[in-house]
Amino acid sequence: MRALPEWIAATVAAIDDIATDVRQIRLAPHRGFTPAPLGAHLDIAFEINGLARTRSYSVVDDSAGGWTIAVRRVADSRGGSRFMWGLKPGDTLEITAPFSHFELSPGRPDYLLIAGGIGITPFVAMAKQLAAHPSARLLYTGRSRDRMPFLDRLTQLLGARLQVFTETPLDLAAAFATLHPEGEAYVCGPPRLLADARRRWQAAGRSQALLRFETFGSGGLRDPESFTVFVRDRDVSIIVPRDASMLETLAQAGIDLAQDCLRGECGLCAVAVIGAADIDHRDVFFSERERSEGHRICACVSRAVGAITIDTGYRASLSRQAV
Repeated sequence: MRALPEWIAATVAAIDDIATDVRQIRLAPHRGFTPAPLGAHLDIAFEINGLARTRSYSVVDDSAGGWTIAVRRVADSRGGSRFMWGLKPGDTLEITAPFSHFELSPGRPDYLLIAGGIGITPFVAMAKQLAAHPSARLLYTGRSRDRMPFLDRLTQLLGARLQVFTETPLDLAAAFATLHPEGEAYVCGPPRLLADARRRWQAAGRSQALLRFETFGSGGLRDPESFTVFVRDRDVSIIVPRDASMLETLAQAGIDLAQDCLRGECGLCAVAVIGAADIDHRDVFFSERERSEGHRICACVSRAVGAITIDTGYRASLSRQAV
């Protein structure tokens, strides 16, 4: 588990619209500027309706003493997109310095980067790093080219090794078939892309250790709606709003769970699901079999439809003994 992040103040130094519904924001920290490692993201704290929220954004660039991120405007935002698009130059935010769980493994014979939509953001710096690698490729899919930021920059870096998919579907099976057996694939994008990549990779018989994901749990297979959580071991029901996570809502009710990545990757906040539940799994921690069984849910990112009963493992008798 990583140490709790240190929050620092930062000023919004510049804002630029770089594609349809995509805005680039440069943040200048008041102290402690450090270069961002490859694949890094930073966290931003804000409030919605008086409640604390945290969102993560990949670092696109770390020049000029600041960190640049890109944010897509989402009509059905849970709050992060709406807040970020409301910022103005000169505004002050609380952020963390960049840190990474998504760095390139050195010395691989082949690299395949796969981006869907705004999932391109961690790959901009990676493309610069891999520009001289003869076989490294980037597959970039989106609804239309005007909605896909950084195309010109990526073309300059990779040339023909950048493949753009708008009207033609991305064939992951074919892409994996041409990857060196010891090559690595890195994927960032919407849940359907991540799930398809996992299925195709497994079907190809490739090592799971060579498939890497970046996800912020910001999207699911269904639109977010409020749902009810009955916490059996506390005998309490809690309503999770559409713009908050189960983890955040439980914490505000005094029910704290173990946590680390907050992005559905580490599984530390997973809790037991009691009985049947309709779960929108937004993590990349559980396997397809575990998802279909529905016995556990990652509270930091995943959601339920309607209602769900969970057990956090809390036992009052054990708590008293510990005291």
